[in-house]
Amino acid sequence: MKRLVAGGFTAALVSALAVVSVPNGADAATHNAPAVKSVNTHGHGAKAQARDTASKLVATPPRSLQASSHDSFQAQRVVSSGGLQYVPYERTYRGLPVVGGDFVVVTDSRGALLTTTVAQSSPVSLTSVKPAVAEQAARTTALRQVRAGRYDGATRLVVLQEQGSRLAWQTTVVGTRAGEASRLTVLVDAVKGGVISTQEHVVEGTGNSAWAGTVSIPTTLSGSTYSMKNSNATTLVCQNASGNATYTGTDDTWGDGNATNRETGCVDAFYAAEQERQMLSSWLGRSGMDGSGGWVPIRVGLADVNAYYDGTQVQIGHTQTGSKWIGSIDVVAHEFGHGVDDHTPGGISGNGTQEFVADTFGAATEWYANNSVDTPDYTVGEQVNLVGSGPIRYMYNPSLAGDDNCYSSSTPTDEVHAAAGPGNHWFYLLAEGTSPTDGQPTSPTCNSTTLSGVGIQKAIKIMYNAMLMKTSTSSYLKYRTWTLTAAKNLYPGSCTEFNAVKAAWNAVSVPAQTADPTCTTGGTNTVTVTNPGSQTGTVGTAKSLQISASDSASGQTLTYSATGLPAGLSINASSGLISGTPTTAGTYSSTVTAKDTTNATGSATFTWTISGTGGGGSCSGQKILNPGFESGAASWTASSGVITTDSAQPAHAGSYKAWLNGYGTTHSDSLSQSVAIPAGCTATLTFYLHIDSAETTTSSAYDKLTVKAGSTTLATYSNLNKASGYVLKSFNVSSLAGQTVSISFAGTEDSSLQTSFVIDDTALTLS
Repeated sequence: MKRLVAGGFTAALVSALAVVSVPNGADAATHNAPAVKSVNTHGHGAKAQARDTASKLVATPPRSLQASSHDSFQAQRVVSSGGLQYVPYERTYRGLPVVGGDFVVVTDSRGALLTTTVAQSSPVSLTSVKPAVAEQAARTTALRQVRAGRYDGATRLVVLQEQGSRLAWQTTVVGTRAGEASRLTVLVDAVKGGVISTQEHVVEGTGNSAWAGTVSIPTTLSGSTYSMKNSNATTLVCQNASGNATYTGTDDTWGDGNATNRETGCVDAFYAAEQERQMLSSWLGRSGMDGSGGWVPIRVGLADVNAYYDGTQVQIGHTQTGSKWIGSIDVVAHEFGHGVDDHTPGGISGNGTQEFVADTFGAATEWYANNSVDTPDYTVGEQVNLVGSGPIRYMYNPSLAGDDNCYSSSTPTDEVHAAAGPGNHWFYLLAEGTSPTDGQPTSPTCNSTTLSGVGIQKAIKIMYNAMLMKTSTSSYLKYRTWTLTAAKNLYPGSCTEFNAVKAAWNAVSVPAQTADPTCTTGGTNTVTVTNPGSQTGTVGTAKSLQISASDSASGQTLTYSATGLPAGLSINASSGLISGTPTTAGTYSSTVTAKDTTNATGSATFTWTISGTGGGGSCSGQKILNPGFESGAASWTASSGVITTDSAQPAHAGSYKAWLNGYGTTHSDSLSQSVAIPAGCTATLTFYLHIDSAETTTSSAYDKLTVKAGSTTLATYSNLNKASGYVLKSFNVSSLAGQTVSISFAGTEDSSLQTSFVIDDTALTLS
């Protein structure tokens, strides 16, 4: 099955909004003008502390960064996961981008430096950056690498830092190679001419669905027309590949369950993508494929026995016999897994690792969805039966498909799908162990050891956090080090997860590396959790409770967990905030535990009494939790950087507000919270909105903010509504009484001239 990859050599994954240009010895960071949103000034929390730590590090680069006196560094958007902060950097040399010069700075939640991962192994050294080969000559050479080719963007002069330093022209071309679709980045020697290397971006690789049964899909209603546009992620649509038109209809029923029907194919693929969106958010804390709520369209109808991702789309083809569209959960989630890989530091994983990386997202999505028709497993493509011989890969025993179970020195140069064998085997052993107790098959090892798994949720969390340390020189050997580091950072004070990661790599013959961390436990600290006393709540009414804890040692970071919480409630591992909307009446005995970095723990047990009013309740009061954002992101689901204290946009009251868009580049932001509106109540949604824009048009709405309650669009604002100060907005949402609905704000911005949508002091008031 084809897998299209994007990102090229440098894999600049997100817009370089926070540009820190600090040649050796410089101290100052340059910030964007106040009218443009700068992620380098967002608040004073963990991300800001991580940026400060990283900025100080690159201001006086340690030897590990392999910096020359002519290097400058550009910080990318900070990514958070599991309380850890990841600051990716790109590098230039005498103003030229360095392909293979990227690195990542990792800090804890307080900004303390944990580690750095660096792509290059020696400083750049060139006597001249003046090319001897003309740009057009290099472009012509690049175009000759494909048939029926065309250029895809401009050519740029770069430094290739790979086993030495070379000046090169970098060009991307689109065409065909060996009869297959190709999007190829070509590096041509800028001194001697000739091709240095190429990077193929094409890596082989309520609806009635064909593969998952009758499912619910998040469509959008506009006027009287429904469309397959995800109401939770507006850039995620499903289209007919013939003409790239999004599917629409006058009712909200889609497909006929026949796998040869393209609309049914879209139901399958759209459902799979929504399950992955939820998995990314719930398990990994990631907003969308690109980390900022963005996706690429799904297109069903590829005339090939294939599916692929190419950085601009996911194309879904058909089976070898029967022409059935192959948009099953694991196939679609695999393709978008390439998208996540593409939009984490270092770009698409290399040296034979990219397919196993994408397979882990396919498996995790299947387990998150827990669909009764497409039951979760660790095989790839088992339902669609692509070529008539069953699954195309077996993660628990890759040899069943003819792939290697064990790593060897030849793995990095194997065909990419065959090279996935050891990585898939490692992931299965980490998640399930050798003899699972949940009905999954036994798995052999290459060293005859017996292993216990940590569960797929922990396994994908460790994998994802390793990807956040990834550089453009990724490999199996580096993934071993990165996953061990991720496990150690994610679970401080516990070596259980670390040892499971290590044992699984040993079991597939990936050798130990000198860069591998070690793990030890111990400590005599005392952790005390303050008992909050008995709690009450009502089914359908949002609830929050802040747990407080202290440590006998100063400077400790506490991690929170809980058992026995009422259904619908969960605890934030970093902050100790319990929040959610109870769904089931009853009396619950809950235990909350706090653990520090030495593995010292403390617990408190208390009772919840949840009354079952079935969504009823008092028709009074204000129902939105943390309505003015003064508790940060508590109770809200938001894109990275939206809830902020950035002084470039003042709050209506207090310090925090929600700032959507304002980057001046193509961007999407989202903000939402689920609220229960009791039956029979009058409900009014209010919020304060400020819009400023650098757009000068008086007729064209380039940048937009959509406000919704559930699937009902309440209002759409744009750059045409810009004005000074905040304006109070009010909407009667009484028609939604008796339901739990998502109050959502979705902002989109085009490629130039910023528009900022700033929201504060929200309220949903009952009467």
